[in-house]
Parts: sequence; C-alpha cells; structure tokens
Amino acid sequence: MIGNIYAIAAVAIIGGGLFGFDMSSMSAIIAIPQYKCYFQSEPIPDDHSQCVGPTSSVQGGITAAMPGGSWLGALCSGYISDMFGRKKAIMIGAVIWWIGSTIICASQNVGMLVAGRVINGFCVGICSAQVPVYISELAPPSKRGRLVGAQQWAITWGIMIMFYISYGSSFINGTAAFRVPWGLQMIPAIGLFFAMFLLPESPRWLARKDRWEEVHAVLTLVHGKGDPHSPLVTREMAEIRGMVEFEKNNADVTYLELFKPHMINRTHIGVFTQIWSQLTGMNVMMYYITYVFTMAGISGNQLLVSSSVQYVINVVVTVPALLYVDRWGRRPTLLVGAALMMTWLFANAGLLASKGRYAGAKGVHNVKEASWEVNGPASKAVIACSYLFVASYAPTWGPVSWIYPPELFPLRVRGKAVALATSANWAFNFALGYFVPPAFVNIKWQTYLVFGVFCFSMFVHVFFLFPETAGKTLEEVVDIFEDPKGIKNIGTPAWKTRVSTRQTSMLERSEVDQEKGAVGSDGSPERSGSDSEAVKV
Repeated sequence: MIGNIYAIAAVAIIGGGLFGFDMSSMSAIIAIPQYKCYFQSEPIPDDHSQCVGPTSSVQGGITAAMPGGSWLGALCSGYISDMFGRKKAIMIGAVIWWIGSTIICASQNVGMLVAGRVINGFCVGICSAQVPVYISELAPPSKRGRLVGAQQWAITWGIMIMFYISYGSSFINGTAAFRVPWGLQMIPAIGLFFAMFLLPESPRWLARKDRWEEVHAVLTLVHGKGDPHSPLVTREMAEIRGMVEFEKNNADVTYLELFKPHMINRTHIGVFTQIWSQLTGMNVMMYYITYVFTMAGISGNQLLVSSSVQYVINVVVTVPALLYVDRWGRRPTLLVGAALMMTWLFANAGLLASKGRYAGAKGVHNVKEASWEVNGPASKAVIACSYLFVASYAPTWGPVSWIYPPELFPLRVRGKAVALATSANWAFNFALGYFVPPAFVNIKWQTYLVFGVFCFSMFVHVFFLFPETAGKTLEEVVDIFEDPKGIKNIGTPAWKTRVSTRQTSMLERSEVDQEKGAVGSDGSPERSGSDSEAVKV
C-alpha cells in the first residue's frame, strides 16, 4: 500500500485530468473541417472548407452535455462516496468514463455524441467532487492546499495534452481526425482504476464506519511514516475520534442538513466558490478560445497553435500556487485573482468596442460566433489580454476553487456538501457552455462586460464572507464557524481570520513538545489560549 501523500495525490488527481481531456477534446476539434462537415447542421457543401458545422445552439448543446452529466454525477457522488468510500467512488467514476469514451469515439450523429458526453460528464462529476474530499481527508494540514490544488494542475495537463493530440490528429483525413483523440482519452481512466487499488482509504471515512484499527494504520502509514506514536498521528486520531463520537449523537445527514441555520453559511460559501469559479469566464476561454482568436484575425493552422499557448500558460502558472498557496492563504489568493481577471476582461471589452467592428451575419471566416472583428495592434492586445487572463486564473481561482470547499465542512456532511458545491460548478458550466456561443452572436463584445461584472462581485463577496482556512486542521476550521464570540450562524468575521501554519508544521515534523500541551494526557488535543486565538483571529 502506498503511503507517500504525494504519490497518493498524483494517482487520485488523474480523476481531475479526465475533465481536462474532455474539455480540450472539444475545444480543439470544433475548429477543424472534418468535425464541421460530419456534424454539419445544414447540407454539406462540395467544398469541405466551407462547412460551418453545427449551429451555435447545437454546438452549445454538445458542449454543455458534459457539464450537464457532471452536475448529476456530482449530486450522486455524495451518496456513492458515503456508501462505498472515497476510494471506490473514484474507481466507479473511472469505469463510467470507459463507457462514455467508447460511445463518443463511435458517434454516428449529434445525439450519440451528446449521450456519450453526458455519460463522461457523470464520471467527471463523481471524480471532481470526491477527489478533493479524498485528498483533503488524507493530507496533513500544512500540505493540504497544494495537494488538493494539484487536481487543478491535473486538469491543466489534461487540457494541454489532449489539445496537442487533437491538433496532431487534425492532419488525418476523414473522421479519424476526431475519433482518434476521443478514443485515446480512455487510457488515463484505465490507469486510474488499477492504480487506486494501491492507495489507502480515507481514514475519516473509515472512522465513520467504526473501523478504528484501519484508521490508525492509515494515519501511521501516511502521517507517521511508519511510527504509530508520532505526535501528528496521535493528534489526528484524537480529533477524528472526538468528531465521530460527537456526530454519532446525530442522525445520518441528508442534503437538507446543509440548509439549516448553523450550516447554511458554510453551504453558501462552498457553493459560491464553485459558482464564481465558473463565472470568471475561464472555461469559456477553454472551450471557445478559437472563436475569440478568430475575431482577432487568426485562422487555419495558426489558430490552433495560438490557442494552444494558453494551455501551456495554464499548466506553468498553476505551479506557484501549488507551492505557496498554503503560505499565501485562500482569501488573498481569491481576492487578487478576481481583481486581475476583472482588469483583463474590461480591457478586452474596451478594445473590442473601440477598435473592432461588426463582422456581418456570417461572422469572420463564416464562423457566426466570431461576430466581431478587430485588426492591427488592437488584435494583438486582445490576444495578450486573453493570455494574461489565463495567467491570472491559473494560480488563484483555478486551484483554490477545489481546495476550499472540502475544508469548510465537518466530517458528517463533508461528502454531500462538497458534492452539492461541485454540482453548482457543473450547473453553471452547463449554462455557460450553452449560453456563450449564442452570446457571441447576439451581444458580441458585451459578453466580456458580463464576466467582468461577475469578477467585481466575487471580489466583494470573498472579502466579507470567505474566512481563511489555510494551515488549520479540518476540525479547527469547524471552530471558525462555531465561534461563540462571533456572529450568530456565521462565526468569526471572515476579514479577521488569518493563515495559521506554525503549530501544524511543527507537529508534522514531530518537533512539538508534548509536555507543553500539544497532546493531553488522555490522548485528546488540548488547545491553549494561543492556539485558540490562531484559529479565531
């Protein structure tokens, strides 16, 4: 059984990578003539270079099919995870991916393609909800952010790898140009399924099932590095036991539990973390970047190459967040990201409005969605702002939107709570996937204004209501929301919370002095006044 937490995370985040594979397998394909002609909504012209592909509403439906399935999968994942375990839930998702990829690869028409993408989406919904829960319940507090955030890095790698596979396949004649990449995306799921056999189950899920010997064995393996008497193992064991004993006095939860007065603040924060991550407009850039660059005058082979640059930026710029997000904290990262993205979105809107012009009913190069045309230095500025937007999202909202929700909730509701939050992500992903192509046709450059306003709104929301969770154990985060000196049903005001890593880092290095109160004589964690203030301030 693998005990290295980095190796565990590296395997589990392949589930996130599947989302990236699916995303760019569509964004790279929609611009090639083989796809356009095969799924053409109108009669196919003699000159295949003149194929326009599905209508904007049909293409929106094809794209939105995956997040639609993901919404349902995320909602169901809470029940699957609570029943079978975090580990097996991810494995079930991998099997579902095989089925969906097979159908997509063999698609004969739009209906079959949509059905396959819905099934693939169901897998992505399960994995995107439960991989962060699985990692957060295994990871030590000081490393939790970078390890859960690695899911976003896996997504960026999946996007980039599949985009270049699709780009290479675009030179193949016939339907193999899109069937080859759609078939190859099955391979990572096969590896994920078999590699999961080598990983331990979540100790917190095992604790809910009263499998305490296994809990201690997993904590010793992952946190204690083989030492069952490690201070971190002792502390984690005591906190998990205390939380489980408390929760035994309560009935099993339903989704309604998340909307009770004492829980609804946490629920709204988790849900809006995922909603705002979609309303940044980032996935619009991922899915439909070819439309944006077509407006900027780029076409043909250069269009795909230029589009691929943003995927490389996405991979590279995510790395600093993985290294430093536990030091930076969640709040500053989200606030800076929102401010920067707002800047680039408003800049693009201004450039298109002042320097661009309407491209006519057929759009640029017969692409109706490319309804606005800009040339010269302004077009280069639009491309630059698009790249800067991606560089602003990648180290901020990208990883933190996956890191943050699992940290907010107590054990007994965590599986369902994260499932609900993730389902909100996919509901808005679905809506935007369907909305954006018609938006480019109908409201043109004003589409950028819509997303710019969303970024301003999320900045204000985060500042006043999103507390800091970095460096705290999952049980300590609960104390923030249940602070008796704080605001009723809200707890400690968000702007008063700070990153707290020193104590947890000492415990993980086994440098804490147990005689000074890190662990009480009864084996339970003793929180001194200074520790309590670290949580509440």
